[in-house]
Amino acid sequence: MNIKEFSLNTVVAIGGTIVSAWLGGWDAALNVLVVLMILDYTTGFLGAIKLKNVNSEVMWWGGIRKGAILAVIAMAVLLDQMMGNPEPILRTMAIYFYVAREGVSVTENLGILGVPLPSALKRVLEQLQERSGKSG
Repeated sequence: MNIKEFSLNTVVAIGGTIVSAWLGGWDAALNVLVVLMILDYTTGFLGAIKLKNVNSEVMWWGGIRKGAILAVIAMAVLLDQMMGNPEPILRTMAIYFYVAREGVSVTENLGILGVPLPSALKRVLEQLQERSGKSG
């Protein structure tokens, strides 16, 4: 490994550590949220291609919204810390809320693409959406 590769790897590792700490650690819930965010962005783009209405401004603001979601998660982490919560209660609620929203959006995008979704998975996403609507 040369010095450039080492430097890049070091910067990426430091950046990843900072972002992970900012978001309250990397756990299964955050992993699900990030995967759903990527799937939503990708399937939304593919759906726009299929419908022939790709719009770079819509894509830009979609990316900004994904960043704003992560900022809300970071804010929930800080609020949990401020309130002295021994467990990440607000962080978990925020992540579950956004997992439900992103999951429903992916489901809608897959529908546009003509991809069927297992009914059990649809039910789980609908239940998450219902629960998150009551608390948020």
